[in-house]
Amino acid sequence: MPEQPTAPRHAGDPESSTDLSSLAELVARESRGFLSTVTEVAAGANPEAAIPLLLLAVSDILGAGARLGAMVDIVPAERFEPDLGPDADLDPLRAALENAFDGLDDYSEVVDPVLGAEVEMSTISGDVVLVAGALAQGLRHFEAGQELEALWWWQFSYLSAWGERATNVLRVLLSVLGHLRLDVDDDVAAAAEFDALHP
Repeated sequence: MPEQPTAPRHAGDPESSTDLSSLAELVARESRGFLSTVTEVAAGANPEAAIPLLLLAVSDILGAGARLGAMVDIVPAERFEPDLGPDADLDPLRAALENAFDGLDDYSEVVDPVLGAEVEMSTISGDVVLVAGALAQGLRHFEAGQELEALWWWQFSYLSAWGERATNVLRVLLSVLGHLRLDVDDDVAAAAEFDALHP
């Protein structure tokens, strides 16, 4: 059973610095993997594998995010986020993903399943880009040597935005994959079952 949170983790806490450093390494590694996969999918190099690849990448980054969400609040040493310069331009990535998921991009979602049943439309491409942007921002802090700031950003943005977006994308990708694999013609299914039972 996970340890119950007791207090926020602060910079300079010797008991938590090793654990936090290991967690930062983990999230940085998963962030790089996610961004690499998203870039590959957006490039359209292997369209047949796009959905399975993205399904794996989203699942992996959500595993790292769950660690951030389950732990106590991370509090950086500085009150304000250090300036890293202008944000990366993610519009080309968004456009490429829209093209890659043409015909599958739009989906409906429940806005807040705890508060009600209101439904709105969203897109795979928009949600993936939001996740990518949040991860990339944390990665910039990490690569600048600001591990605690990176962790704070990843944790805060996981709880406030990218965790929910990635979870929605995961469900949509799984649904699409299920339809592609399971929605087959009855005659085709019967033939496959016969072949399996009579080798």
